[in-house]
Amino acid sequence: MAPAQLRPPTMADVARRAGVSHQTVSRVLGDHPNVRDETRARVLRAIEEMGYRRNSSARALVTRRTRTLGVVASDTTLYGPASTLFALEEAARAEGYLVSTVSLRRLTVDTLSEALDHLGGGGVEGVVAIAPQRSAVEALAELRHRFPVVTVGSGPGVGIPGVNVDQQLGACLATGHLLAAGHRTVWHLAGPEDWQEAADRAAGWRATLEAAGVEPPMTLRGDWSPLSGYRAGQELAGWVGRGLTAVFVANDQMALGVLRALREAGVRTPQDVAVAGFDDIPESEFFAPPLTTVRQDFSAVGKRSIALLLDMIEGREPAGVPRIAIEPQLVVRASTFPYASGQGAAPT
Repeated sequence: MAPAQLRPPTMADVARRAGVSHQTVSRVLGDHPNVRDETRARVLRAIEEMGYRRNSSARALVTRRTRTLGVVASDTTLYGPASTLFALEEAARAEGYLVSTVSLRRLTVDTLSEALDHLGGGGVEGVVAIAPQRSAVEALAELRHRFPVVTVGSGPGVGIPGVNVDQQLGACLATGHLLAAGHRTVWHLAGPEDWQEAADRAAGWRATLEAAGVEPPMTLRGDWSPLSGYRAGQELAGWVGRGLTAVFVANDQMALGVLRALREAGVRTPQDVAVAGFDDIPESEFFAPPLTTVRQDFSAVGKRSIALLLDMIEGREPAGVPRIAIEPQLVVRASTFPYASGQGAAPT
């Protein structure tokens, strides 16, 4: 094997194969308009035949653009943050950007500062922070950074540009659906206190009940896990026959635990107690019974977050602090068929 075959092809190799100058190859790669179609085709053919890949480090030195974005995240074992991370990476790739991710156990001033310094040292052009906890957003607001930052899941009024699903609207949809089905009130199993999404879902539940002239019952609280839902479900089962006929659960994993606890207590769903969740995880339609839930469009969150960040990088962001809200969708299944009539086929 010749020595030249032991190394990857260079731009000079492509130029020799195509019979053009090094500058012409560069113009073709940069999609410069002043290249004849015949020459462009010859260069592209040489690139394909030789398997040439452009050196991104060299390109960054010339353009001062790395086409790399950073993502800071925590709790990526949970469905929401994990789905958001995947959507961000997919949206960034679609725009021709690489993603460098830093996953943290806790988002504090110190850990965030270290993460942003690390990403900045790697040459990222901007960062998306998946920051659903209010303490994380407060920590992020204290830091100075030399590149644009967009938050996801932090809710409105945080002073940092961001994108989030309208959690309050989702809770309103679920709670309103249960009231429309004939339930006099709706109980709520909320998520952790520090999570903005949990607070927003609880606020939407409460506002919907109050708008209907219903005094909200006591709130139970879990930690997003099926086990915490199971334990809350055991407590809820004790209220069956004393005004409890419907429960809005702040996520589907906790709803799974609630369903099991009710079933073990001899409580039928939805005949005795209707249950609605939030997230529409892939397994929710296979729960027993299939779960009514609120679907979040994580793909839209990813696309809008990356688009907003790129606008900021290019200096195109709108005036003020842009906040983008994505509308959720209520998915009605058999866990909440109409309580008032109790007749007819349950939705699937």
